[in-house]
Amino acid sequence: MKKLTKITSTAIPIPLNDIDTDQIIPARFLKAIDLDDYADCLFADWRYENKKLVKEFWLNREFKGSILVTLTNFGCGSSREHAAWALKDYGIQIIIALSFADIFKNNALNNGIIPIVLNEYEIEQTISAIIQQPGLLITVDLEKQEIDIPGICMKKFEINPFKKACIINGVDEIDYLVKLRPDVEFFEKSFL
Repeated sequence: MKKLTKITSTAIPIPLNDIDTDQIIPARFLKAIDLDDYADCLFADWRYENKKLVKEFWLNREFKGSILVTLTNFGCGSSREHAAWALKDYGIQIIIALSFADIFKNNALNNGIIPIVLNEYEIEQTISAIIQQPGLLITVDLEKQEIDIPGICMKKFEINPFKKACIINGVDEIDYLVKLRPDVEFFEKSFL
């Protein structure tokens, strides 16, 4: 996992509710074992029709960036971690939504993707601003836990402290715990 402390990027709006993991990555693509083989599978049933790009779909339009902005209940459905893999492989590092499915939220964090919850007004204004100005830059400072969307909001966001530490240090949970091994061994010896 790459370290992530602060990012400034343009964003991709997908103003839809209840985007489930089967829409994020359809089940027929769950055969790959390399985590770098999923970008083309992301939203495949919405992005392609008869192997041709659907020009109207949000990812196929002028919107680019490593931030995705959507509505409620993002990542609902099955618990497949492949959804987070596909988003990560596509280059998504931040997802801003009204709400997330719990399992997806944890899968995202485990893969270095930061889920941020904003209120309905902030989401609507952000999506509208991105549509009107695709070059709009959003800044997320993980260390300070702040998001800055110019003209809309600058505020703190919540994140699990352990997951935050993993993402800032660019390690997964196991790597993080392995690095603590000398401390654990020292602690164990103090009781012998």
